[in-house]
Amino acid sequence: MSRASSLVDWDLAGRTARRLVSSGPETSREEAAAVVAELHEAAATAVAHVEALTGLRPVPGGPVPTVAVVDRPGWVEANTAGMAALLDPLSAALQKGQDRPPGPLATAIGSRATGVQAGGVLAFLCTRVLGQYEVFGSGGRLLLVAPNIVETERRLGVDPSDFRLWVCLHEVTHQLQFTAVPWLRGYLEEQIASFAEATDLDPDVLLDRLTDLVRSLGDVVRGGQDDDAPQGLMALVRDPEQRAALDRVTAVMSLVEGHAEYVMDGVGPDVVPSVRTLRKRFAQRRKGRGPIDRVLRRLLGLEQKMQQYADGRVFVAGVVDLVGMDGFNQVWAGPENLPLKDELTDPARWVTRVLETRPAFPA
Repeated sequence: MSRASSLVDWDLAGRTARRLVSSGPETSREEAAAVVAELHEAAATAVAHVEALTGLRPVPGGPVPTVAVVDRPGWVEANTAGMAALLDPLSAALQKGQDRPPGPLATAIGSRATGVQAGGVLAFLCTRVLGQYEVFGSGGRLLLVAPNIVETERRLGVDPSDFRLWVCLHEVTHQLQFTAVPWLRGYLEEQIASFAEATDLDPDVLLDRLTDLVRSLGDVVRGGQDDDAPQGLMALVRDPEQRAALDRVTAVMSLVEGHAEYVMDGVGPDVVPSVRTLRKRFAQRRKGRGPIDRVLRRLLGLEQKMQQYADGRVFVAGVVDLVGMDGFNQVWAGPENLPLKDELTDPARWVTRVLETRPAFPA
């Protein structure tokens, strides 16, 4: 095992997550088979609606995405592979050029310890994720997590067929983004590489930052709402160059998430009759419930994720209102057309900066 890969024992992470997580809601064999079949059908149906609303089409000759309806362990297996593909090269870059040997903290956090920690994170997330387009790792697969979809639709008390199509509209939008805009994946990988190149880890500094983070989590448990508190593990990043790289990643992720949010609501009641009810009830789900949930959301940066949905949707809706969908689609022409972080909440600034000076994205 290489030094880079030894930072996280991904096999142990997967075993830990599978041991910790429950199987999900009770269903009969017949009910489970019907859910799987309907999700495959909904994913196929969603493609035409998403293409019609967005005006995007997959690049001819590109990879043909597949749909996999999985249970929670299946999602864990896919994501241990994806995280290893993404984070192991990052780990290698983080360690590159370090002159002194790891101190006591770095020694204590060995591959097995971090594997267990990663497993705990995966166990938490795999009960909440409804669907996912695999950008990294094997790539090209659309995952739909059947037990989570069923559990959520039951908890919300919504029409199952409407909810399943609504979820698929969101995930198929992500699929289309990366198949219609092939440079997008490479751009994200470049920004992650830039983040790693700007890193100069010092175990003692890391310990101080972790202490600050843990202190802020205590405030969350007690119900504090300190807007200046560190926002999850990203609070450990304070180097200006790293922050700049993260800002670029945040901007593009806000764009793709907000675009998917816009589409899943934009198809309207003709496609999803109860779409307004779904949006209202689903928004309540994202707020989290108990103190443990709030702590984990803060630690994992999920509150920042929710802000990405909100900011991205403001941007997409604002640009479409100003210049229509064809005008908005110029955002996909190249990295230089992506919104800057401060343009997400001010769409008119993006319109002014980009549309009169950039090459057009093909219709």
